Amino acid sequence: MLLMVPDPRHPATPLTPARRALLHRRIRWFVAATIAYNVIEAVIAIGEGARVSSTALVGFGLDSVIEVSSAAAVAWQFSGPDPEAREKTALRVIAMSFFALAGYVTVESLRSLTGTTAAARHSAIGIALTAASLIIMPVLSWAQRRAGRELGSRSAVADSKQTLLCTYLSGVVLAGLALNNLFGWAWADSIAALILAGVAVREGRQAWRGQTCCDTAIPTVDGEDHCCPNRMD
Repeated sequence: MLLMVPDPRHPATPLTPARRALLHRRIRWFVAATIAYNVIEAVIAIGEGARVSSTALVGFGLDSVIEVSSAAAVAWQFSGPDPEAREKTALRVIAMSFFALAGYVTVESLRSLTGTTAAARHSAIGIALTAASLIIMPVLSWAQRRAGRELGSRSAVADSKQTLLCTYLSGVVLAGLALNNLFGWAWADSIAALILAGVAVREGRQAWRGQTCCDTAIPTVDGEDHCCPNRMD
């Protein structure tokens, strides 16, 4: 992890009430968009994953369900008059979501690798879905993360990382599905799911400890947010 020194040319500027209210509205919009997309994604991925016996694809769909719970936690936080007071609870919900996902895909992947479940079959629908998510999810994650950092909200940043995890998962699952389609390597599906589990555990630990953003937002005149000047993810 690299250390970054704050730029003295851009002194910290406190957020105005109007700017803070605008950021609250933006985060609520990003959360709503994330929930809507992930509901659709979950229905398709879980249904298709069950049809072709793909642990990675079912895990991808469950990640969407968990991501909805994460986004809902942030929506609940920012629906009250004092979002900061609900910060810790929202972070705990997000962290537990990561841990639940990691536990499920680990068990199912090991079952698949040991031959106790059916081998994954080809899925053109799964490939199309994960490819679409590779385009959509990074945009939503970046926008919410930027707003959350400027606001100094750990839960909003943690939720944006949950969205970004969906991007990583999309790439990993896409690779596993493609290898299975091209070469018949059914084990690639389970390996893809195990990679996801490791990333989910790491992000869950960070969310539980609140290691997603600094205590106070530090917006600067250059438009960049330096919420975490001593840490670069």
